[in-house]
Amino acid sequence: MSHPSASPAPGAAFPPARQEDWRTLVDKALKGAPFERLLSRTADGIEIQPLYPRSPTGAPALARAQPGPWRMLARVDQPDGLSANQQARADLEGGATGLHIVLSGSDGACGFGLAPVEIEAALAGVDLADVALELDLGRDAGVAEQVASIIEAQGLAASSARASFGLRRDDPALAERVRALQGRGFAGPFCVADGRPVHAGGGTEAQELAFALASAVSMLRALEAGGLELEAARRAISFRVASDADQFASMSKLRALRRLWARVEETCGLAPLPVHIHAETAWRMMTRRDPWVNALRATVAAFSAGVAGCDALSVLPFTQALGLPDGFARRLARNTQLVLVEEAHLARVADPAAGAGGFEALTQALCDKAWGLFQDIERAGGLEAAMQAGLVAGWVRDASAARLRDVSRRKAQITGTNEFPNVAEGEQNVLAPLPRSFAGDSVFPAMRLAEPFEALRDESDAALARTGARPKAFLAALGATASSAARVGFARGAFEAGGFEVVASGELRSADEAVQALKLCGASVACLCGADADYAAAPAHARALVEAGARFIALAGRPGEQESALREAGTQDFIYVGSDVAGTLKAALEQAS
Repeated sequence: MSHPSASPAPGAAFPPARQEDWRTLVDKALKGAPFERLLSRTADGIEIQPLYPRSPTGAPALARAQPGPWRMLARVDQPDGLSANQQARADLEGGATGLHIVLSGSDGACGFGLAPVEIEAALAGVDLADVALELDLGRDAGVAEQVASIIEAQGLAASSARASFGLRRDDPALAERVRALQGRGFAGPFCVADGRPVHAGGGTEAQELAFALASAVSMLRALEAGGLELEAARRAISFRVASDADQFASMSKLRALRRLWARVEETCGLAPLPVHIHAETAWRMMTRRDPWVNALRATVAAFSAGVAGCDALSVLPFTQALGLPDGFARRLARNTQLVLVEEAHLARVADPAAGAGGFEALTQALCDKAWGLFQDIERAGGLEAAMQAGLVAGWVRDASAARLRDVSRRKAQITGTNEFPNVAEGEQNVLAPLPRSFAGDSVFPAMRLAEPFEALRDESDAALARTGARPKAFLAALGATASSAARVGFARGAFEAGGFEVVASGELRSADEAVQALKLCGASVACLCGADADYAAAPAHARALVEAGARFIALAGRPGEQESALREAGTQDFIYVGSDVAGTLKAALEQAS
């Protein structure tokens, strides 16, 4: 009996892929343009290559502090204790494995939070035997002792409690509180080095890492000075960081944090141990407009934190930037994690990014950058001295300003806000509206990237409420429809992002036709749109539209040599890729009102 020949190995018929062959194809596609066009840089100035080979180092996997899936936390930030209790019960019954107790005045409060006097009511009747607790404390550190007493009152063994007590570095009695909790038998972690304030303030990934690392070292020193052995002191410390919709940056940041802390431990003469990391989806990526997109952002952020090895994860509900989330928004946030853990099985592989060239390169680059910033803090005399000198605040302020410039220029694209806005969106339900003046209680004022365009949309809403109509923008299409379509689409997206009702003309053959179309739609703002070859007639159109009553004229595209003629004819600004679109729209709204 004959036997079939062995099947060839998969891919055996294809030649091995080589970096040189790929580069040849790239150069051909670039058609003489420099290869550097394909490079990009992070906010920290780290260069990102278009392609990476497999990491040659064989870096070891970075493990969670506890085996198994991460703790799926539900935020408890309802100010009323009874309502918070009902929410906590519903979340635990719905599949959450832990609670993120957010106290008023904490760095994670997002405008709300439990008052310390409400903590007992919030946890009344909640069986804490198998529930992880992550405390997000405000200035009242006594809540940690309250929670410890609640656990003990349920007859649970303190040593088996899954509680991270969240003591802050600014607590003058930090060491005393840690010793007291240890004396009651709790295992901790007791302290948290929280990097979220830097992230919420607009800081970079390396700045967040450096701040968190410096916070941990500050607490390590305080605990040791307070009588704890170094081994016990390092076991008392945990980290809390933000994870956003930049998947590569968020994954690499969490991976870098473990390596950075291991370096500190080694410097202290300790064998590194996996440290507890609590991640939360980022506040600054949340939007008030088209908030459904927040659910997608949160999914990417949760995925990133999960596969990067976080030990606990909180997901901000999609309406968090609008106010106190209702039950539906909380359920959607909870189910985001449940799907990732129970259906996608993301927690079954430890550090899946290990050995991947791109992730390893970015992880190492973040380690190097953050360690350098951490050393700057140390040279300034430690974190407290660096904060008093304004060192860290200066970093964050500059990074925040750069981010907002990119948003205003639509270089940083926010779906539903400065790209693909939905001007006809409906309202979302929240239990209480977010205070409009909310900027957090941190030394770094919290910001959201969407705010420049949200402010424009608010002005449009105010005009709608006042007059019954939104400001209108008339798009005058110069030249053939085929040649003007691209810039008409570009201008439409820009003006709709500012809250304008956009009316686009058909093909205009003369300035008189443009004037008739302007009068017909009743707009006081106009934008000339066409191909460069058709802009020879733009000054005449601008002059005619101004004479017809238009108070603001823009042109889609760079003006080039015609700028003087266009401005003399009444054109006030130009919208193009890289221009300050938010600034142009603000000026247009002022003229339209």
